[in-house]
Amino acid sequence: MTTSSSSQPQRETAGTEAGARALSKSHLAALLAAAGLTYALDLGSKFLAVSRLENHEPVGVVGRVLTLQVIRNSGAAFSMGQAVTAVFTAIALAVVVVIVRASRKLHSLPWALALGLLLGGALGNLTDRIFRAPGVFRGHVVDFISVQHFAVFNLADSAIVCGGALMILLSFLGVSLDGTAPQDRRDSGIVVPG
Repeated sequence: MTTSSSSQPQRETAGTEAGARALSKSHLAALLAAAGLTYALDLGSKFLAVSRLENHEPVGVVGRVLTLQVIRNSGAAFSMGQAVTAVFTAIALAVVVVIVRASRKLHSLPWALALGLLLGGALGNLTDRIFRAPGVFRGHVVDFISVQHFAVFNLADSAIVCGGALMILLSFLGVSLDGTAPQDRRDSGIVVPG
């Protein structure tokens, strides 16, 4: 029995598409796992910080250079914009929406991890904005890691910074969200894992 030569390319294309879908699902799973772990660690650390550290003297971890103390932050990084808490809530919601939409094109594990860190961090601080005092969408974020002469922050902030730094690095290396590299990078022999 002979098979049609035209059916062979169709089978190969179908197999390639199925493999791409499976790969895309694994990248989406990596994004969700990174986001879920980041979110859980942030919420858990904030719960412990509030229950054990609030209304207490700062706890020295590395002398006075690194201490643990609870600060309720109505603003953004470095306590900027304290009068516009609702704006930061809207920005966090927009970040979540953009990441969810971008995940449809995701075919890169490093990008999945970067977006997962960003998503988990945004959700962690957004949860504070929604559920903490003084009210819905105006809640103050719990910060508790204090670095002398620098800032007081939390794990969500750290995840956002790390995710952002990884995104900048990936962009610098020419790795796109869909896992491809620009033609000039491929031509030069620079291979970056997708």
